[in-house]
Amino acid sequence: MTDGLVVQLKDGRTLTVPLEWFPWLRDASDADRRNYELYADGYAIHWPSLDQDISIPGLLGLPD
Repeated sequence: MTDGLVVQLKDGRTLTVPLEWFPWLRDASDADRRNYELYADGYAIHWPSLDQDISIPGLLGLPD
């Protein structure tokens, strides 16, 4: 089990945020964490089995 969510951005930056920020993701199984989709041209990440989303601007602390 990992302690962080690692996201590779289109501009080459890598963003790592603690799973503590997202208890629903922290507590999910490894299989559910690996089951994700990018949508809106990479604007957000969706976990279908968890019915949860995270926007990239939200991870960067920007307004959506």
